[in-house]
Amino acid sequence: MRNFLVLGIVGLIAQLIDGSLGMAFGVTSSTLLLAAGIAPAAASAAVHFSELGTTLVSGFSHYKLGNVDWRTVAIMAVPGGVGAYFGATFLSSLPGDVVKPWVAALLLALGIYVIWRFLVLGGRRPQFRGKLSAFFLAPLGVVAGLMDAIGGGGWGPVGTTSLLSSGRLEPRKVVGSIDTSEFVVSIGGSLGFLVGLGTQGVNFGFAAALLVGGVIAAPIAAWLVKRLPARVLGVGAGGLIVLTNTQTIVTSLGGATVAVLTATSVVFVAWMVALGVVISGARRLKALDDESARLEAATDTVAH
Repeated sequence: MRNFLVLGIVGLIAQLIDGSLGMAFGVTSSTLLLAAGIAPAAASAAVHFSELGTTLVSGFSHYKLGNVDWRTVAIMAVPGGVGAYFGATFLSSLPGDVVKPWVAALLLALGIYVIWRFLVLGGRRPQFRGKLSAFFLAPLGVVAGLMDAIGGGGWGPVGTTSLLSSGRLEPRKVVGSIDTSEFVVSIGGSLGFLVGLGTQGVNFGFAAALLVGGVIAAPIAAWLVKRLPARVLGVGAGGLIVLTNTQTIVTSLGGATVAVLTATSVVFVAWMVALGVVISGARRLKALDDESARLEAATDTVAH
């Protein structure tokens, strides 16, 4: 019962982050399961089965709040499910530990670019123009789905990072579209694990605990992403990408615990400073908007 409650809380926290920033449910949940001694394939399987429920509720919540770009979902979802299926099926034979640092380095670079992009806006509002090509979205779906199954969480880090860095889709639509299409990815990954591991290789109790916590948090997270300013979401997501992948890279290079803690602490402090800058800027913009609305209302009153 105690393990169930702990995992339920982890699922709740992970989904709050995932539903708000478009990533981290799989990474957070898988990390705990691996720390508890669960094999990578079994941990990823439990996460994917729990995501069958969390992604469904999260996607519906984002849809109701207008956070979904259905064109992006339609193009990415099925390739993502196919990638997740094959990633799950061949997880035990794929050199995930060898590939992981290289993927982390790419994501780290993209995360830094995302932060830079939203920081240099200054007091200006971000503009999102144009459409993402299907030739970009479909392969991205395959790669993100593949990494999701192999690493126990990769759909959000790969998909959200790439879409944010494109500058074509506003952050809340990126998060909503990634979370909504992840339902199909979860189906593909779950089927792949059933083929590769069988029902005996999946701890459905762990999956149920993560599911309960995630379902509770999903509507709250969708509400948050609807209301947070684009710059805050962009820098928040970028910082999470950089922090997560810094830890992955330092650990993969054989860094000691002290080195990992030092590197992540430096990144965390820098992330908080950047968030402080964009939050301050967002408040100034809101104050200007409120003042403009007040003056417009006063003008209308005088005119009548």
